Amino acid sequence: MAKVGFVGLGIMGAPMAVNLLKGGHELFVFTRSQTPKSVIEAGATVCANGTEVARNADVIITMVPDTPHVEQALFGENGIAAGLSKGKIVIDMSSISPVATKEFAQRITELGCEYLDAPVSGGEVGAKAASLTIMIGGQQAAFDQVKPLFELMGKNITLVGGYGDGQITKVANQIIVALTIEAVGEALLLASKAGADPAKVREALMGGFANSRILEVHGERMVKRTFDPGFRIELHQKDLNLALTTARQLGVALPSTAIAQELFNTCAAHGGAGQDHSALVRALEIMANHEIGQ
Repeated sequence: MAKVGFVGLGIMGAPMAVNLLKGGHELFVFTRSQTPKSVIEAGATVCANGTEVARNADVIITMVPDTPHVEQALFGENGIAAGLSKGKIVIDMSSISPVATKEFAQRITELGCEYLDAPVSGGEVGAKAASLTIMIGGQQAAFDQVKPLFELMGKNITLVGGYGDGQITKVANQIIVALTIEAVGEALLLASKAGADPAKVREALMGGFANSRILEVHGERMVKRTFDPGFRIELHQKDLNLALTTARQLGVALPSTAIAQELFNTCAAHGGAGQDHSALVRALEIMANHEIGQ
């Protein structure tokens, strides 16, 4: 049994924390909003701030929305860094800037601790089912030490490389997800506009080379008009902004990623920032003046 800290108990963080508790670990938690009932009932110890979490735990996990939130959680007032002592391990499972991640890793390692960036894919469903894909950057020894914790939260667990490599892998993942959502949306919209039953078209496509988890899960959301998150459009906008910013820094053109971001921007402008990212199809529907299944 390990003493684990967990900072950030949102849609993803709460079920991840519960799965660590189910694995028999002692868990110290802090979140800026109200601590979820599920986490308390599972046996977590609620702390007053990140510093208290870090003092009590040997491994501290952060799961917060964006780069500034991670920086605040680590180095802000009453942050995690103030409670660290030599030999502890900090794991950031948020999806944030690869460039900032390298800076955060340097600052944590200078305190005599180790740092892993370990963003995840799989959404709320994967968090609850402990089936997340976890992409990790950092040192092999630290990874080996905490791998049993990752195995309580995910299934596909890969040490990609050094500091920041987990985050750049997540950025790549989010490009693929966004563009595939866009492709599924275009296909089902075209079929619906032509008079075909989009539910039947989706069913037929799932038996062929076009099949994917996004066609299966998000295609169904598009057909049934169920856009409750899931994974919010505003968070995917953040991830694609990371992709485009990193690409500019590296001198790489990502034209289709830029188009997907503009479609998300259209959804947000029409009040859809809080909807599931499968609602990207709404931007296509607005341009076509046709709703799937109409």
